[in-house]
Amino acid sequence: MSVSHRRAPRYASLLRLMLAAGVTTAVCGVASAAPAASCSGKAPSGELKAERIAAITPSRNEPGLYEGPVWMGGALYFSDFSFSQGFPSRVRKYVPGGAVTTALDDAGSNGLAVDAKGALVAATHKYKALSRYDLAGGKRTNVAAQFQGQVFNSPNDIAIAADGTIYFTDPDYQKAAAPGGQPVTGIYRVATSGAVTLVDGSRKNPNGIALSLNGDTLYVNASDGAVRAYPIKDGVPQAGRDLIKGIENGDGMTLDCHGNLYVTEHAPKRVRVFSPQGRELATIRVDANVTNVAFGGADGKTLYITGAGAVWQLPLDVSGLPY
Repeated sequence: MSVSHRRAPRYASLLRLMLAAGVTTAVCGVASAAPAASCSGKAPSGELKAERIAAITPSRNEPGLYEGPVWMGGALYFSDFSFSQGFPSRVRKYVPGGAVTTALDDAGSNGLAVDAKGALVAATHKYKALSRYDLAGGKRTNVAAQFQGQVFNSPNDIAIAADGTIYFTDPDYQKAAAPGGQPVTGIYRVATSGAVTLVDGSRKNPNGIALSLNGDTLYVNASDGAVRAYPIKDGVPQAGRDLIKGIENGDGMTLDCHGNLYVTEHAPKRVRVFSPQGRELATIRVDANVTNVAFGGADGKTLYITGAGAVWQLPLDVSGLPY
C-alpha cells in the first residue's frame, strides 16, 4: 500500500522508533536510511500459535512474570519480576540464537520502552516513578516521580510520541512495592518539559497503552474490558471513546506498520489483532498467561510475547513497533 504525502508522518514515526531500537534492515519494506514509503506484508488472520523460546527459562524459584518486551540494539529486553515482597525485578537481555543475560540486576521495572535516543525508559514500581536507565552503567534517573505532590501507585506500561511526550498507565497491581500512591488509578502524560498531567483518572486499573502510528490517537485498555481511543489535538488527549469492547484481562499492546492493534489478554493466554477501526483480524495463542507484546528481529517482523515464565515468538509477514 503506497503512502500519500499527508500520511507520511505515520511512517516517519515508525521509522524513528525502529531506528532507535536498532532495526537497521528493512522498515515497512524500505531501507532504513531513507524515508519509509510503503508498508509491505499482510497482517495475520485467523488462528495462529506462537512458539516458546527454549533459551528463556525462569531465573527465580518463586512465581512471577516476564513483562515489557522491547527490541533495541539487536536484542530483546524484558522485565523479570517476582510476586515476593517488593516485587523485585531485573531486566534481562536475549539475543536471538544466543544466551540470556541480566542487563540490570535491580531495576524494579514492569513495562519498558525505547526513546528516540535509544535509551531505555521503564515503568518502575520499586520507585513508584517513570525512570530512564543507562544500560552501560546502570544509572537511573527520574522521568516523572510525582503528581500533585504524591508518588504514583505502580507505573505499568509506556507509550512515547515522536516529539518525546510520554504516556503511561498507573494501576495499583504492585502498589505494595513501596509506600504511598495516588487516589486514583490513572493514565498520565509527561510533557517534554517534564510537566505531568492526568489524562484520565476514571478507569479502574488502566494497563496496556499505545499510540497510533501518526500520533493522533492514544489507545488504553483497562479492567473495564475496553480498548479506549483518546484523540490527541494539539498534543493533548481529549475525551475517549470505546473502540473495542469485550477484552478479557487486557494487558500490553503494540501496533504493526498498518496500524493494527495487537492486544494481549492475560488469563485467556492469547493476543488478539484488531484493525484501526476495531474489527478483529486474528487470534494468536500461547500456553501460559501473557503480559505484553513487541515486534523485533533483524527485519522487525518477529512478534515477541512475554508472560508467566515464558517468552514466545511468531514470525509474521508484517513489521511493527519495537514495544
